[in-house]
Amino acid sequence: MSGTADIERLYPVVEEAAALLDIACPPERMRPVLTAFRDALADPVVFNAVTKGGRIADLSFDFTLPASAGDPYAIALAHGLAEETDHPIRTLFSDLRARLPVQGYGVDYGVNGGFNKTYAFFPLGDLQALAELAALPSMPPALSEHLGLFTEHGLDHKVSALAIDYARRTWNVYFNGLPAEFVRRTAVLPMLRAFGLPEPSEQLLGFIETSSALYPTFGWDSSKIERISFSTRTTNPVALPARIEPKLEKFARSAPYAYEGERVLVYAGALSPSEEYYKLATYYRMTAAAHDRVRSAN
Repeated sequence: MSGTADIERLYPVVEEAAALLDIACPPERMRPVLTAFRDALADPVVFNAVTKGGRIADLSFDFTLPASAGDPYAIALAHGLAEETDHPIRTLFSDLRARLPVQGYGVDYGVNGGFNKTYAFFPLGDLQALAELAALPSMPPALSEHLGLFTEHGLDHKVSALAIDYARRTWNVYFNGLPAEFVRRTAVLPMLRAFGLPEPSEQLLGFIETSSALYPTFGWDSSKIERISFSTRTTNPVALPARIEPKLEKFARSAPYAYEGERVLVYAGALSPSEEYYKLATYYRMTAAAHDRVRSAN
């Protein structure tokens, strides 16, 4: 589904989701992005909320694009949703597209914050090797500098996606399909120490042991990790993060969705040198392929 009809159907849904979190959803912020991507916007469609200290500042409306649509940042530029930059960050997706099997793209758009982040997804049947990513001319140096550490901890050939936050000049590499032994505390704690991160709380450590994917965040010009997130998919609205953060539980129980069966949720726990917090993604529209991106919790 795409085009004007999709815009008219989606805006009220975004408005409904934002209202659950007491977040304003002005049409002048949302309609431009729906219009810009109306001919390429594809499923899944996801809502993302991040809670810090019991506060959710914004709601992200995330959607995917086929690889044929091209770099979503270029579409955003053409419609005034982003500003051009001569920073090397602009060339990374073109390098990915030229050298690696990009299956599709994604956009993270804040209901009030605007255009946040773009994703490049690799086929789940062809997860990428770290060395191939590190060899890209425009790849920031942090990946090469952590190559040995990532490999030592069993993360090679597990890269499912890469994301760029243009405004913040940060990027994420997503590792998918982690086995249960990888997220046991005996394996996770040495990895976090090696990254220079503090030991997580018992609550977060318990959540990490249910996860099956992780994604570190780096700045562009530094090899120091800014934070690391662990995620897991579930249909349980009262999974651990919801019990800790009541606003997440409310959203997990009530967020709109348009597919058969139970509402699909992806919880994530994030750890940085100074704090830990939780995130929730709820799928409004779902595809079979999306089910496999983050496998269900055990």
